[in-house]
Amino acid sequence: MRAGLDKQPRDVAAMFDRVARRYDITNTVLSGGLDAGWRRATREALGAQPGQTVLDVAAGTAVSTVELAAGGVHAIACDFSQGMLRAGAARPVPKVAGDAMALPLADASVDGLVISFGLRNVADPDVALREFARVVRPGGTLVVCEFSSPTWAPFRTVYTEYLMRALPRIAGAVSSNPDAYVYLAESIRAWPDQPALAARIQAAGWAGVEWRDLTGGIVALHRARRP
Repeated sequence: MRAGLDKQPRDVAAMFDRVARRYDITNTVLSGGLDAGWRRATREALGAQPGQTVLDVAAGTAVSTVELAAGGVHAIACDFSQGMLRAGAARPVPKVAGDAMALPLADASVDGLVISFGLRNVADPDVALREFARVVRPGGTLVVCEFSSPTWAPFRTVYTEYLMRALPRIAGAVSSNPDAYVYLAESIRAWPDQPALAARIQAAGWAGVEWRDLTGGIVALHRARRP
């Protein structure tokens, strides 16, 4: 069983609970080891300073949160899958269970917010983007790291074939819930491209929206400022 693209939060959380046990190794295998570089680029895009507080939404097992915490940043992991948070229990960062559309934080309480490979799994991404603006202080930074559309058309065709055919097969060999990766492949293919996502971020109240492609556009980093 896998979650449908209608993205009912309970179903998606349960799906991630089932993949939690081997989630990190599966991601590394499926990305060909590129995931570490994507996490590093996300931290650099956020540009948080020592002593600042940042929220890592859809943090999963908190691998990304540990990256964000480098250099004295106070990084908090937030995820609606308690199974994922439990799988990352040994990682030395604070963790909180919470939904991206209703974060358990006060208004203007963090200096920055990151969501990596999670916005497309939210039931209503536009609601989440507005919620992010609520908890980030004026002048603070949002970084969205998400799968996107490769910029070179021939490669985009090859990549789509990989998503729909090879990815579920590879996941079948290493994941604790291979069916979930069929959903993940479908959700990537259905996700808006870079300009469309930028427009949605701006419509949610963020300013100075810009993006940078990673790995030929397989992944895009969108960055924006809280007015």
